[in-house]
Amino acid sequence: MLTTFTLLVAAGAGCRLALSLALRRRYNLTIEIPQGFVVVLIVVACLPSWASPVTIPVPLGFVLGAVLPDLFVRRT
Repeated sequence: MLTTFTLLVAAGAGCRLALSLALRRRYNLTIEIPQGFVVVLIVVACLPSWASPVTIPVPLGFVLGAVLPDLFVRRT
């Protein structure tokens, strides 16, 4: 049985994959987010709503699924 967090990670990764495939096929572009910005996104997503300087309207699991490829893979 999958938890909500696991399903959100899978949904984020799926959206990221679909977007990257569409951009590559249509415009020959690749999505690339700097690792420092990825870390900042994850930290802001982990903060409670009252302590967050910027509100991110998606849950932590979705953010992790969408940005984990940029955190693990370094493109040159």
